[in-house]
Amino acid sequence: MKRNSVDLIRVYRSSLDHRRGRLVAGNLVLPCALGRSGTTHHKKEGDGGSPVGSFALLQAFYRPDRGPRPRTGLPLHPIRKTDGWSDDPRDRRYNRLVSLPCPTSHEEMWRADDVYDVVVDIGWNRGPIAKGRGSAIFLHLARPGFTPTQGCVAVEKRMIRRLLERLGPQTRIEIIG
Repeated sequence: MKRNSVDLIRVYRSSLDHRRGRLVAGNLVLPCALGRSGTTHHKKEGDGGSPVGSFALLQAFYRPDRGPRPRTGLPLHPIRKTDGWSDDPRDRRYNRLVSLPCPTSHEEMWRADDVYDVVVDIGWNRGPIAKGRGSAIFLHLARPGFTPTQGCVAVEKRMIRRLLERLGPQTRIEIIG
């Protein structure tokens, strides 16, 4: 890994607002948004909770029309207009990247807002995938005011590139409840 890379990112929930926290990656400390239900030990699809635990960071995605290719040690993929993510527990492709149009419930990766301009795929509910345990748990860009996510972790747009530079194939994220 690169000299400034980190092996572990820790996400601490705020004691004042369970939908916010701080992300610590080595000497980089960033405010972050969490799920609208805070953190959870029993994640379910649609519950709005950020799952508690330690997870691999599998890959990253970026919108090539919204800035230069980020520097990171993670596998990096440009987001295409036809990219989606299955969030339908009945779909055999549940919690995976899918091509659009897709007849089952999904999230669009190419969004009108900037929330998914840079996305890190957190290895929640993988190997094996359990239907209904939650999908599309990402590290992505925060909305103004750090409004809650649907269960992801979100950081400021101006800081995401500094964070990505510290991530490599061995980096894990630990969400503490």
